[in-house]
Amino acid sequence: MFALVDANSFYCSAEQVFRPEWCGKPMVVLSNNDGCIVAANKQAIALGIQKFKPFFEVKAFCQQAGIIACS
Repeated sequence: MFALVDANSFYCSAEQVFRPEWCGKPMVVLSNNDGCIVAANKQAIALGIQKFKPFFEVKAFCQQAGIIACS
């Protein structure tokens, strides 16, 4: 048996399971030591956030745009 899973923003979805108030809000999940963005949901991507970009480059924009960042 094979399964095809679309895990494009899996880490964001996993965080939203435990924090349902974050559903529908833009969010990103960061790598170890908050180095880079490893997952971004559709709302964050629509705002121009790119995955695998160093977080320090977009930190100010995320705070200004209200994007939730999980470590």
